[in-house]
Amino acid sequence: MSQDAVKWNVGQYSKFINERTRPAAELLGRVELETAKTVVDLGCGPGNSTALLKHRWPHARVIGIDNSDEMLSQAKASLPDFEFQSGDISDWHPENTFDVIFSNAALQWVPNHEQLLPRLAELINANGYFAMQVPNNHMEPTHRAMRDVAGDHRWSVDLSKTRRQPPVLAPQKYYDLLRPYFETIDIWETRYFHEMDSYEAIAEWLKGTGLRPFIAQLAATEQNQFLALFIDELRKHYDVQSDKKLLLPFPRLFIVAQRWKVLSRNQ
Repeated sequence: MSQDAVKWNVGQYSKFINERTRPAAELLGRVELETAKTVVDLGCGPGNSTALLKHRWPHARVIGIDNSDEMLSQAKASLPDFEFQSGDISDWHPENTFDVIFSNAALQWVPNHEQLLPRLAELINANGYFAMQVPNNHMEPTHRAMRDVAGDHRWSVDLSKTRRQPPVLAPQKYYDLLRPYFETIDIWETRYFHEMDSYEAIAEWLKGTGLRPFIAQLAATEQNQFLALFIDELRKHYDVQSDKKLLLPFPRLFIVAQRWKVLSRNQ
């Protein structure tokens, strides 16, 4: 799934696999395509979303694409009868087109959506679907806290520019990018509230994704210090519930678009 140079820890990522799979299932539920012959799962990770696609279209050729060897190894071990390929979304240029291009929580790691999405749209067959889901939490307290801690000058490397720019565009921008290629475009946001046992559990969740680009640049001793400061920041923003649990708000942006039934030559 990663589109950057930092390796993924599949074990860390999979600690919250049910919470990570739920948005994929809800995204797929809005794809109103009865039959499909070719389906691709971009940024398939450990294969949890790929399994959903194969269950939905059991007779289709379903391909999981990821550029993380760790994720692909786990996917192949868990789903040995499935088809997985190594590939980077940012320069993925397949020879064939697809009935469905699906991506769950991966495109936020890929830059230049203004160029990426039109290119992906052109790979979708007439009447086919594009479906994407991305975390939309760049301005949430969790992610502001990451950047605040990263801006501390105590670190041996400069973290000040890490993940500073929002990785996700505004919904209106996505609409305009997709409009020339799709007959229908459905865009919505869901804000999940995940029940967490502690502030440390929130950090453990984010170690598998959002925190990864920060702490991967640090030595082990600095990683622990970064996480301790991050947890201190979380205490300022999230209150303990009546049952001693914490609720972690987690907004996600969804897009489901159906290609024109008849494609013009210039498409």
